[in-house]
Amino acid sequence: MNRISIGSWLRDFEDLSWRGAVSVVDKKAHWQNLYREKAPTEVSWHQSEPELSLQLMHSSGIDRDEAVIDVGGGASLLVDYLWKEGFSNLAVLDISGYALSVAKQRLGDAAASIEWYETDVTEFMPPHPFSLWHDRAVFHFLTAKPDREKYIDALNLALRPNGHLVIAAFAIGGPEKCSGLDIVQYDAAKLMRELGKGFELMEEREELHVTPAGGEQKFTYFRFSKTEATV
Repeated sequence: MNRISIGSWLRDFEDLSWRGAVSVVDKKAHWQNLYREKAPTEVSWHQSEPELSLQLMHSSGIDRDEAVIDVGGGASLLVDYLWKEGFSNLAVLDISGYALSVAKQRLGDAAASIEWYETDVTEFMPPHPFSLWHDRAVFHFLTAKPDREKYIDALNLALRPNGHLVIAAFAIGGPEKCSGLDIVQYDAAKLMRELGKGFELMEEREELHVTPAGGEQKFTYFRFSKTEATV
């Protein structure tokens, strides 16, 4: 695993400070209410087994002691699967504290060994570098360019050089909304324009996700390698 100086890495926070925080009260309330109104197995993005995410994460070749963060993980079962596989340096980020509490309760004693971040990803200040950043269906909710820029800033700051990005979004021709919110559809070219320089596309996979209600959602999954320091 490549290591970088924590002191040098922390100094990179300074280039984000000028942006200022955007209020996330309404956004947070939306997701808190949604998780309170529906069981984790009833939300449209629920997966009993996050098969494609796991496949792409395995393809990255990271060791099981390397730092992995699931952005927008909420009550997802991905962290359970990774923990059972022996990944020992896990983190989950979500804007909904209620969703995180569901995951913690489900994991029991194992939850104490996992890092939990209740925050909007656009305001995330990572406390240390990560080897892999996973995002299934968060980035596509960022319809405003400034929010996407803040996301990319956080990603670049969090992900170590030669780290891995596994990201899934609604595909071109897929849904135009989710959970009452507008989204942005992506293909590889469109996503690469957003990420900018420093990321190499390694793999692309399609998924037709069947929701708990029986609907179909067209996703595309991407695996990128961070090829250079970008902060």
